[in-house]
Amino acid sequence: MATRNNPRRGKGEQRRYRNRHRNGSGRWHHIYGAIDLGTNNCRLLVAKPQGSSFRVIDSFSRIVRLGEGVSLTGMLSDEAMERTLEALAICSDKMRRCGVTRMRCVATEVCRKALNSEAFLTRVKDECGIELDIITTGEEAALAADGCAPLLDYRNKNALVFDIGGGSTELIWLGLNEKRRSEVLGWMSIPCGVVTLTERHGGRSISEHAYASMISDVSEHIDMFESEHDIAANIRGGNVQMLGTSGTVTTLAGVHLGLPRYNRRKVDGSWLNAKSMRDVCKRLAQSDYETRVSEPCIGHERADLVVSGCAIVEAMHDVWPVKKLRVADRGLREGLLHGMMRVADNEPRKSKEATS
Repeated sequence: MATRNNPRRGKGEQRRYRNRHRNGSGRWHHIYGAIDLGTNNCRLLVAKPQGSSFRVIDSFSRIVRLGEGVSLTGMLSDEAMERTLEALAICSDKMRRCGVTRMRCVATEVCRKALNSEAFLTRVKDECGIELDIITTGEEAALAADGCAPLLDYRNKNALVFDIGGGSTELIWLGLNEKRRSEVLGWMSIPCGVVTLTERHGGRSISEHAYASMISDVSEHIDMFESEHDIAANIRGGNVQMLGTSGTVTTLAGVHLGLPRYNRRKVDGSWLNAKSMRDVCKRLAQSDYETRVSEPCIGHERADLVVSGCAIVEAMHDVWPVKKLRVADRGLREGLLHGMMRVADNEPRKSKEATS
């Protein structure tokens, strides 16, 4: 998997970019690792610089369900911590084998909420050699938007980016300009994710009434964000792009495309028209657990959570009826990588004497 170079940057300009940053202590002197530990997933990317972006040389993703039961008990369970430590040990080994020299490892909603998070982070450092940073909701939103930036269409005036997580859903309202730059105009972290909603409304078996209640729970928060930014009026004007990054939207895309197994190349950057998106959501919401398990892009790991993800998507579309949604299989980890590389570029250059 590789992030593409800016298509507007010519080969000559890309060459000058590489040469400029190789002559010093910039990004070219490092291999980077980024870990995103969420309520449901543990994800790793290891990358080398390429052009103005990067090329992924290793990756890892595992559903660990760290947040299982936290919405009910307020505590990370022993079983969930053990599953997560096992996954993080694999991440640590991969980074060591790849020769990672710069890393940033972050934890999100579940570690912001759980009462025993600090003790867990101490175990992670002692047993895996990884220092996890619990980031704020604001930084999480900004990193997700940065990671998805290559999929934004800057001919639009605005973009609405959402990231459905296990414990929360991030909303980011962006202003776009012709210089291919974006500005965060507003953001909100909704305390509704696929794990928390599922635990609140019935687990594997979701009734029609429970599904409607999920949508209602999410809509309360969406209405607040809408009243602040008047996004629906901009959508009616036809100059807003909606982009979703999460396991929910990539799963919906995979199901819609009828993929025999998940294929990132076909999903990342794809488009879902509104009718197709809602048709898939309704079909999954009305199906039983075994039927969802039989879907190749869902399986046992997501079959109980995908319905709550569908409810979040439908709640958003009720308020923001875009004609189509762009799907991103990228986000926070890519934002972490971009950030580390920019930091390296801005560090003082090493003298010839120091590097000889």
